[in-house]
Amino acid sequence: MPKLSKETIYEKIYAGFIGKAIGVRLGAPVEPTIWSYERVQKTYGEVTQYLRDFKNFAADDDTNGPVYFIRALRDYGLKASAADVGKTWVNYAAEEHGMYWWGGFGVSTEHTAYRNLRAGIPAPQSGSIAQNGATVAEQIGGQIFIDSWGWVHPGEPQKAADASARAASVAHDGDGLNGARFCAAAIAKAFEATSIAEVIDAAMATIDAKSTYARVAQAVIDFHKASPGNWRACRDMLTAEWGYDRYPGVCHIIPNAGVTVMAILYGEGDLPRTAEIATMAGWDTDCNAGNAGAIVGTFQGLQPNWHKYRKPINDFIVASGVVGSINIVDIPSFARELTVLALQLREDDVPALWFEDFTRRGVRFDFDLPGSTHGFRTEGSNQISLKGSAERQAEGSRGSLEIQLDRLERGQGGRIFWKPFYRRSDFDDERYRPMFSPLVDAGQKVSFKLWLDPWNGDGNLRVAPYIRRAMSGAIEETGAWHVPNHEGWQDYAFTVPEGAEAIDEIGIQVEYFGRLKFLGRLFLADFKIEGAGKTVIDPKTEVQEWGAISRFTWNRGHWTLQDGRIHAHTASDADMWTGHYYARDVEVLADIKPLTGPSQLVTARVQGTSRFYAAGFDGDDVVILKEDFGTTVLARAPFKRELGKSYGFAFSVKGDALSFAIDGKPLIEASDDQFAYGMAGLRLGALGRMSVGTFEIIESA
Repeated sequence: MPKLSKETIYEKIYAGFIGKAIGVRLGAPVEPTIWSYERVQKTYGEVTQYLRDFKNFAADDDTNGPVYFIRALRDYGLKASAADVGKTWVNYAAEEHGMYWWGGFGVSTEHTAYRNLRAGIPAPQSGSIAQNGATVAEQIGGQIFIDSWGWVHPGEPQKAADASARAASVAHDGDGLNGARFCAAAIAKAFEATSIAEVIDAAMATIDAKSTYARVAQAVIDFHKASPGNWRACRDMLTAEWGYDRYPGVCHIIPNAGVTVMAILYGEGDLPRTAEIATMAGWDTDCNAGNAGAIVGTFQGLQPNWHKYRKPINDFIVASGVVGSINIVDIPSFARELTVLALQLREDDVPALWFEDFTRRGVRFDFDLPGSTHGFRTEGSNQISLKGSAERQAEGSRGSLEIQLDRLERGQGGRIFWKPFYRRSDFDDERYRPMFSPLVDAGQKVSFKLWLDPWNGDGNLRVAPYIRRAMSGAIEETGAWHVPNHEGWQDYAFTVPEGAEAIDEIGIQVEYFGRLKFLGRLFLADFKIEGAGKTVIDPKTEVQEWGAISRFTWNRGHWTLQDGRIHAHTASDADMWTGHYYARDVEVLADIKPLTGPSQLVTARVQGTSRFYAAGFDGDDVVILKEDFGTTVLARAPFKRELGKSYGFAFSVKGDALSFAIDGKPLIEASDDQFAYGMAGLRLGALGRMSVGTFEIIESA
């Protein structure tokens, strides 16, 4: 079989991830146990559309796992072990909010594994039957988090199965690992299979034929052969012979494995039908529709009949790990990251620009993938709509964003924009509690191209670039109004202005000022944001939301706003972070007032809960620390602090040089090159309290 091309891998991963997102979004409204199979059928009959309109679909554990756990390959190398994936679980998850279902130790498999890992029990012991018992180890999580391990091994189902089993062993064992193997192998085979039967056969070949997982899958395969046109009869068979009543725990993998295989087979290679069957079948609907959707989406590739399900996804999902900038997921960009890993794993050349994207401080949206929108939106007139188009392309891309303008009258217009930040008010559900930090900061350069295609009207359609402030909603124009070029691409660029508030929209305003009704199109291409940024956070302009303070993500502790300052209080260690994950050389400035306890710190190049640099007070010393699942003191000097007094912290991390000053006076310095980039934040290293005023991150160009 010919070697899969880079472009094919990229497009198949993109299609597969969209399939995953569609399945999760479709199944989520009927996931709670109150929604039985019978109740879903009685209420909705045949599911042929989304069951709920979401303003924005909030995070889900089914997509958190594929986004975050694959980072083990980035943090620990392409041969990352089960223990490395276990570290990744701890490093990117906030304790008891976001990421997983925190259903209690001994009840939730993921919660149990997390507590084991935090207690020093490494993977795979952390997820083993010997440690946790078979009931906990064989719940559904074994297969719902593993899609990315299939996507990075295109056409190699055995390698995908082995990698997914290592990853799943952090929390699962027994048939939990068989589920991981089956689903990842199916995705890997889906890149090159010519039939759904091939996909299923390849996946079955990677698991123990005598296992319960293999037996339930085979029961569905046999039933489908005998009765290929009646999935509900197959579902009745699963209820009778493989139902929830036979398997302990909250959400056992075996009944849901049966539904997943059933949806794949009876969906006959069509993503919408596959996701619909998995949703109508009940039990763990979002997990099963997500797994089946990922497999069939990868197999089928993008299709026009996906439109009603694909359009609301809009190339965008939300995650809920501790990295606020990673939690805003642009699906084409994430698909490209996975493609880079896939190419590296098969020791293939990686395009230079794709490799730059891997750790890009900013964004690059090229609209290269068929129908891609990169999450662009419209606001204002309902006569403005968007779609990805292959009609016009900028250099290096196969497409652009087509902005359709339908009979605008004089004075009518609207906004076309991308959102680099989200607030609580942007969501109407709280699934898995996401947290966000802005992807864009003051001082960065925004650039894009426009091409006007007027059909009707006198051409007097003008545009102006703008940004919007997240707290007040204030619009700030960043360039003059003018009529775009209609003979080719025209370049636009501006510098993001400074301001006290985060930015939650970047785009263009459109207004028509002609006499006749305007009908035509604008094309937008080559959208980039790059360069060093500057973050200034005055607590007086922020609010408490998502469990802490706007613009920050957090782990442990109690974070509130009091008297125009941030108040931090913890019984152990506690952190709050902001800034871009790929910020490199920075100076972190903060007004810190120690109140009780020995440890008040600022952090830089934070790569999760357990990997970062920190500087500040440690009792009557100042310190520079490195945290990497254990603390290393890089520098220490005496400093007699006063509780209740404000100090101006300045922590500089440039190249391998780390230095710390208070109130403008340099105190200590150190050298270390382990972490090249990361967020910045505030930390209490032990029981105590502190008060924080203005917080700044100044990046070096």
